[in-house]
Amino acid sequence: MTDEMRSRRSVLAAGGAVAGAAALSACGAEAPEPPVQQPTPPSPGQPMTSLAAVPVGGAIPVRTPDGRQAIVARPAESTAVAFDGACTHQGCPVKPEGAELKCPCHGSVFDALSGSVKKGPADRPLTPIPVRVEGGEVVTG
Repeated sequence: MTDEMRSRRSVLAAGGAVAGAAALSACGAEAPEPPVQQPTPPSPGQPMTSLAAVPVGGAIPVRTPDGRQAIVARPAESTAVAFDGACTHQGCPVKPEGAELKCPCHGSVFDALSGSVKKGPADRPLTPIPVRVEGGEVVTG
């Protein structure tokens, strides 16, 4: 094979790759989204916040012991619940507003005390984090 033939083949191969990419782009084809990774619960007994810092019937944002955003809510005087702070739609951090958790990115709304979806586009509840109240502190586990 001559150098001229090799050169033509290289040009044709490169042109085919560019045409293929353009065709995919024109069809609206996109790369698949990576799978959503479920957070691992923190080790038991690690403090998250004091119970007094959480209003009864409301919620506050906190950080888990490993640094992820979480929400701690207080359904009753002596109980607490916690959820991963990432919206189940696309992972934006939710913000407590009274008895609701709102996603500022796409408008999803969750119940602060149960983590259930009140308004989409999210279609799954927030991921619960096991917690308990111990000596006035909300701790993992």
